[in-house]
Amino acid sequence: MKYDTTDRAQMLGVYITETGATVRAAAKVFGVSKSTVHKDVTDRLKKENASLYKEVEKILQKNKSERHIRGGLATKKKYKGI
Repeated sequence: MKYDTTDRAQMLGVYITETGATVRAAAKVFGVSKSTVHKDVTDRLKKENASLYKEVEKILQKNKSERHIRGGLATKKKYKGI
């Protein structure tokens, strides 16, 4: 579904703050690429809604700090045959 870029950035920001979703998860829900999500929530949202941007940035930093753990668990799960 097509949205105006500023509207999409706002919706992505709200979605990420409400669910704590990763960039990939948000991209899948909104039907856009992860690059588009990242561009929207870092550049466009920063210009349009600074307070929402700060909340989203905290979640993105948390997800970034945890990604190596999720990757390790996925590999473990893969080789255990689960």
